[in-house]
Amino acid sequence: MYFKQILDERCGCASYVIASRQTLEAAIVDPALTIEPYEELLRERGFRLRYVIDTHVHADHVSGARRLRDRLGAEVCLHESAAVHYPFRPLKDGEELSLGQLRLRVVHTPGHRSELMSLLVINPPRSPEPSMVLTGDSLLVGDVGRPDFGGGDARAQQRSIARLLELPDWVAVFPGHFEGPCGKGMCGRPSTTIGFERRFNPLARLAPQEFVANLESGVPPRPLNMTAIEATNRGAIDCPEAMLVSAPPVEAVGPEAVEAVGDAALLLDVRELGEYARAHIPGATNLPQADLASRIAELPRNRRIIVVCQSAQRSLRAAQYLKQSGFPEVEYMKGGTVAWKQSGRPVIQGDGGHSTPIVESVWAHAGSVSGR
Repeated sequence: MYFKQILDERCGCASYVIASRQTLEAAIVDPALTIEPYEELLRERGFRLRYVIDTHVHADHVSGARRLRDRLGAEVCLHESAAVHYPFRPLKDGEELSLGQLRLRVVHTPGHRSELMSLLVINPPRSPEPSMVLTGDSLLVGDVGRPDFGGGDARAQQRSIARLLELPDWVAVFPGHFEGPCGKGMCGRPSTTIGFERRFNPLARLAPQEFVANLESGVPPRPLNMTAIEATNRGAIDCPEAMLVSAPPVEAVGPEAVEAVGDAALLLDVRELGEYARAHIPGATNLPQADLASRIAELPRNRRIIVVCQSAQRSLRAAQYLKQSGFPEVEYMKGGTVAWKQSGRPVIQGDGGHSTPIVESVWAHAGSVSGR
């Protein structure tokens, strides 16, 4: 058997190449949008790509599955319940895909999303028992996938995790994420074992009701451009440019500079609406980072934009995305809304006409920052 884990440091995702050394048949699981590294590996090894498998419809990165299908003629596979707008091979719970002597057995593990499945890797000449499980965004290292990405369910996640943890201790766990917004407490390691997670994963030790309560509380913000990415992976739209694939330099400015610039800049708050409504900088216009690519046409390209969030983590990536998308004058506010409040400057509450298009709300806010 050939097995390779490929890590994407930018989005914290993992993809996998599995192949039979006997027949040279290969499968790629959860491929990234940039498919050239897979093509090079397959070419160097002499492998023939038979299957491209997405464990679920991803919402934080654009899948390369259909690109690999079109370039190499592989069969795209998802769980039978996946609601997408393109043809695929539907897989059922318990079904097996063969790669020479290898078997990939489907385990339906809904929770993060309803169609999510895990894959048991079995090499019968070596052992009748599975040696590995690819868990997608169900069981993570020290965590589990969050259930609020669309079609998810915390109770289903609890049942799925319990099912996976019934596997033998020795089974190696290879998740779809090692960091990023998919969970609240991933430890950063790219793999683990069933035995280790059963003993040390803090969520695995919770009673079912406590597990559900934990997943449903303190939900992190939705990922950058989630709306456009998820729709692209369903085939509803074609927006691969929603992926942040570069890290252009973006200047940071402090609260003093934001206050001084006044109406000359669009102050863009990329937090979720609830965060924005609780307290935001006067004059700031709300556009959650999850919807940035979907509503990018509303943003003025001939005006300075200063991006703000809670502490500056989201605003930096959002500002980099705007730079990548050709906006000429973009900065982000260091310290975010927290730094603004700590400096003694006022904040206001309310959604500020959230449904109003940005091109209109920019002028509705005019004058609210300057003159203080």
